[in-house]
Amino acid sequence: MVYKYKASIAGNKIFMREYEIKPETTLYALHIYLQNDLGFAPDQMVMFRGVDAKDKVKSEYGLFDLGDGSMDKVSLKITHSRKEVKLQYVYDLFSGRFLTLEFVSEEEDLPRRSYPRLIAERGKNPDQFSDNYDDFEQMIEFSDFEAPSSENDAPE
Repeated sequence: MVYKYKASIAGNKIFMREYEIKPETTLYALHIYLQNDLGFAPDQMVMFRGVDAKDKVKSEYGLFDLGDGSMDKVSLKITHSRKEVKLQYVYDLFSGRFLTLEFVSEEEDLPRRSYPRLIAERGKNPDQFSDNYDDFEQMIEFSDFEAPSSENDAPE
């Protein structure tokens, strides 16, 4: 069995990632995977927050134990058993920026697949040190740049 999670950035409809992750994967292993997948700097402090169905933060998991367990000791299975249906991956502690990883479903794991794995994506990776998420390529509407259809429509 694998867990399927959907990653998003609050207030942004462009960025989306879907991951399949084995339940026994530690949050530290997930952090390393996300860091590599999203191109984040490896020398930054990060943490996870466990969030329940009512969007209440229930737990905080850091590189060091913050009271709920350290990232290298807590697995997705443990967060799932604590009814934490969302994980906030705080990739910029100083600015408080994070990705929300929302549990979507349990899927059957397939032989010869390595996990965690990216299964779907939309939008470019967020800049770890930027105040805003910008993906201008996705925002451009082609209809704004269409050529006139006839000579009568051409500007004079």
